Amino acid sequence: MQERPYEALLVKGEERKRRILDVAQRLLASNGWRNTALSQIAKEAGVSSAGLLHHFESKAQLLHAVLERRDADDDQHSDRSGDLLEEIVHVAERFERSPELIGTFAVLQIENLEPDAPLHERIVSRYQASVSTVAAGIRRGQQDGRYRTDLDPDLRAVEIVAFLNGMETSWLLDRTIPLTEVFREYTNSLAKDFAPTKAS
Repeated sequence: MQERPYEALLVKGEERKRRILDVAQRLLASNGWRNTALSQIAKEAGVSSAGLLHHFESKAQLLHAVLERRDADDDQHSDRSGDLLEEIVHVAERFERSPELIGTFAVLQIENLEPDAPLHERIVSRYQASVSTVAAGIRRGQQDGRYRTDLDPDLRAVEIVAFLNGMETSWLLDRTIPLTEVFREYTNSLAKDFAPTKAS
């Protein structure tokens, strides 16, 4: 069956959009959003500035699209209803699977700490959602009898998310860090700390 011209245009459009996102991720990770111009992204992606704006109406929209790609990757490779400690171990695989996403997010996070930054609200909401997800995992473990009931899920969730964020930065600085071993050791220490005792 012959492909219709309109369908071919849609495929080419999606490929162009994907290429723009790939270039944006790379440039944002190395230069940050303040030092990355849309014209620079367009040039390296092999499209005109008008062509880029056809897919992304503004720099803010492109930044959000980059974060959405990171979130989609997380959603695809995680089981938020599964065992929390196993999920933490698997985070190491994400680092090695998509280092560009890790680098881009780390840079965007630091650059958007100020309340007037374009992605500030989204970064804060994402952080709060991460803490809530981890806290929910701890509560599930407590309800199932796998974790101590005297743990404060919200406080421990802040600690765990801080570890994950810190590991992202550490790994970006030193790619020789043995991620699997570090994450396994950390989750082993959590497992011992979380294990129920007779007093709980």
